[in-house]
Amino acid sequence: MLYLRSLFFNILGYGILLFGCAFCSLIGLFVPQKAICSLWNDHLLIWSRRLLKLICGLEIEIRGSQYIQPGAAIYASKHQSAMETYYLTSYIKNATYIFKKELTHIPFFGWAVRFYGSVPVNRSGGSRAMKDMLAKAKQLLAQKRAIIIFPEGTRTHPGQTTEYKPGIAFLYQNTDAPVVPVALNTAFFWKKKSFLRYPGKVIIEFMEPMPRGLDKRTFMSELQSRIEKKCEELNKETLKNYPQARKVLDEYAQSDKQKQRKAG
Repeated sequence: MLYLRSLFFNILGYGILLFGCAFCSLIGLFVPQKAICSLWNDHLLIWSRRLLKLICGLEIEIRGSQYIQPGAAIYASKHQSAMETYYLTSYIKNATYIFKKELTHIPFFGWAVRFYGSVPVNRSGGSRAMKDMLAKAKQLLAQKRAIIIFPEGTRTHPGQTTEYKPGIAFLYQNTDAPVVPVALNTAFFWKKKSFLRYPGKVIIEFMEPMPRGLDKRTFMSELQSRIEKKCEELNKETLKNYPQARKVLDEYAQSDKQKQRKAG
């Protein structure tokens, strides 16, 4: 049943995504950006979330909703699966993403995210790319839009972390927007490079905004500590409530060992 439910949801879920991308690409030149955001966040994503719960038995719990800012803000989120890239903006209203420029080359999807107002970044562009990102981010923040950024720049397994990239510190130091850390446990239920959608409860937890006035090193250390400690708590809670999630964790460990053997 897991395979059938996952297959059924993926057909419908990606069908919604494809329809939304194609439709937004067609109307993007003729309607305000706000209308495109509303179509995505208030309609398409809501239906997708309902299908995810109805078909796969996978629901989403939001914690720390009091820390979701009413206007301009920067959300620094853990990145474990594609799930958060689909659904975070349905909880953070009028939000958009900073994402790698390569994604804009995908037909329809790349066009749609541009019309949505997302900020593509050339990760090999050095200081010029950082300045371009900052300029576009300031424009969005001035419009009272929120920005979501994944500080690690890539997806990681539960319990795994990589070096946090300096882009988030650059935004923190050069804007007045509050920076809200976000922890989650999505990788247990929506695995990277897998079509399976496991039943259970995804938890997305927003935390108190970072204090202002920190130097770069202190900010990065504190941000990473807050996100990783909270993710560790969520991992333990998930394994306690869903013992079957241990199997998923073991699969990640085996995958890592295979990669190490190939690299060696």
